Amino acid sequence: MTGEALQFLFRQLGIGIACALIVAFATPACAQNFPLKPLRFIVGFAPGGGTDFVARIIAQKLAEALGQQVIVENRPGAGGLTGLEYGLRSAPGGYTLTVITPGYGILPSLYPVKYDPLADYTPVVHMARGPLVVVIHPSVPAKTLKDLIAMAKARPGQIVYGTAGQGSIVHLASELFLDMAGIKMVHVPYKGGAPAMTDLIAGQVALVFATPQVGLQQVKAGRLRALAVTTAERIAAEPGIPSIHEAGVPGYDVSNWHALIGPKGVPRAVVERINADVLKIVRMKDVEERLRSDGVSPTGTTPEQLHELIRREYEQWKKVVARAGIRIQ
Repeated sequence: MTGEALQFLFRQLGIGIACALIVAFATPACAQNFPLKPLRFIVGFAPGGGTDFVARIIAQKLAEALGQQVIVENRPGAGGLTGLEYGLRSAPGGYTLTVITPGYGILPSLYPVKYDPLADYTPVVHMARGPLVVVIHPSVPAKTLKDLIAMAKARPGQIVYGTAGQGSIVHLASELFLDMAGIKMVHVPYKGGAPAMTDLIAGQVALVFATPQVGLQQVKAGRLRALAVTTAERIAAEPGIPSIHEAGVPGYDVSNWHALIGPKGVPRAVVERINADVLKIVRMKDVEERLRSDGVSPTGTTPEQLHELIRREYEQWKKVVARAGIRIQ
């Protein structure tokens, strides 16, 4: 090889090494200076719902902590799938994060999704969780959850329950209850929680697994009766309502939760920064009070704990969907 050829080779090697160093050190440098521009929270549901409510509380406080605007962007559709897939396709700089619910682990069992729920994302932080409340129409003679189970066993396939839609967390929480209690009921899916609640109050269906902010309001008004909450522990706001776990179905525990994730490849330093800030935010007294007003409690976890929650629920709901034979029409 000539001297000129060797010089060319060394020049090319030098360029390659320089490029490698740029790639190696650019991400940490960007993460160290994060954030350099506004962030976006993608919400796969319409404004005004529970997920949107939690997202806006956290976004407002996170903007103050980061010194950058945090914009909540609603992209509803397909039970949250539209917004979710959009968020997961975003650039992995940490500037676009997606607010997820249990639907993240449910959707892959119902739709031909374009992502691997356990690999194609970056867990950031679990923000809040709350129960659903089993509410029944006053005409139903059951006074306790055990009474309801006994009625269902005596009249298999005759009691009718409503949900906010096929494949929703409300639907799957109901199906898990039926499976674990060993009973059968008739499912009537609605296009949202509001019409399901309207028909429950009218006596068209016997029971609904409702969000606390909706269900308990009707209980206090005397229109419905609460039998149990879906989390393993009772809720502080209504300690007289037992959990399904203690009221007749040991081991039952379902929560409606909210978390932040990013697309695959968000730098660890960025994840740690956002995680630390959100953990501080959910512990603020005013934030806790606002969350509890919507029937949820602040949580806060490491990214690894959030990933384990998602993995566990993905496996659980996949089995529930299969056993119940749920199909999206």
